[in-house]
Amino acid sequence: PATKHPAPAPASESAKSGAARAADTPKSGAARAADTPKSGAARAADTPKSGAARAAPAVRALAEELKVDLDRIEGTGPHGAILRADVQAAASGRTRPKPLGPEWQSLRGVRKAMARSMTAALSIPRATVTEEADVGHWPDDVPVTLVLVQAMVRALDREPALNAAYDGEREARRLNPDAAIGIAVDTADGLIVPVLRTADFPDPHDLRGELRRLVEGAQRRSLSPADLRGATITLSNFGAIGGLFAELVIVPPQVAILGAGRLRDGRLPLSLTFDHRAVNGGEAARFLSAIKTHLEQTD
Repeated sequence: PATKHPAPAPASESAKSGAARAADTPKSGAARAADTPKSGAARAADTPKSGAARAAPAVRALAEELKVDLDRIEGTGPHGAILRADVQAAASGRTRPKPLGPEWQSLRGVRKAMARSMTAALSIPRATVTEEADVGHWPDDVPVTLVLVQAMVRALDREPALNAAYDGEREARRLNPDAAIGIAVDTADGLIVPVLRTADFPDPHDLRGELRRLVEGAQRRSLSPADLRGATITLSNFGAIGGLFAELVIVPPQVAILGAGRLRDGRLPLSLTFDHRAVNGGEAARFLSAIKTHLEQTD
C-alpha cells in the first residue's frame, strides 16, 4: 500500500547528477527576492482602505462639516475614491449610505405595544396548571374558540378570583363583575387582542357573531380603540397554529390567561397561567376543572 511519505530512493538513484543538484541549490538574491513576503508598501496596497483613506483632505473636511460617515459611502471616483459629490449626495439623502451590517428596525404600533406589555409581565410571579379535555365526540365544525369562551364564562361564575385585576404597588385585588375576554388573534402585524364583552351578548348566536366581527376586524386592522380595551382575562387558542401546552404570558393588570393547544386524538390540551399573588392554586385548579367539564359536556 502507498505510504504517507515517499519511500527512500534505491542506492543507484540516491546521488543526483551535477545538473540535478544545481537545480536544488539556493537561489540567487534576485530569485529569493521574488519569493520573499511582500514589503510593507506592497501589503498596504492589498488591504482595504477606510473611507477616510479613499478621500482627499478637502473631501474629509467637507464630510466632517456635513456629519457624513465616510466609511458608509461607496466612492464613485477612480479606484473607489470618494468625491465631494459623493459626500454631498449622502448628506442630502439622495443615496443611501452603505450599511455596516444588518440594520436595526424600531418597533412600531402593535409590536411596540406588545413589547412593553411583555416587559411589564415579567414582574408577575406566575404559575401554570394543565389539563386535557376529552372532546372526541365534538363534530368537525364545532366553533372551538366560541365553546372555550362559553366555558370560561361558566367557570368564572364558580371561581371569580380568576376574573380580577391586581395592583402590585397597592397590593390590592379587584374582582370584576362581568367577564370581558381578550381574544388573542395572530395577524401579519403581530398579536392583536380584541375584547369580547360577554355580558353584552347573552344570546349564543349574537355572541358568535360578535366574536367573528372582532377576529375579522383584528385581521383587517379595522377595530376601534374601544374594541381593544378593558379585558379582564385572556384566551389564546394557539393550537390553531400549533403546540400542545404552554406557559403563557399574563397581561397586567389581568391575573390569568387560558391557552388551548392543538386538538389531537380527540383530546384538547389546556394551559392556565395565573398570577400567584392574586390567585391560589386551588382556585386555579377548580377553574380549569370547570372548563374541562363544560367542554366535555358540549355536543
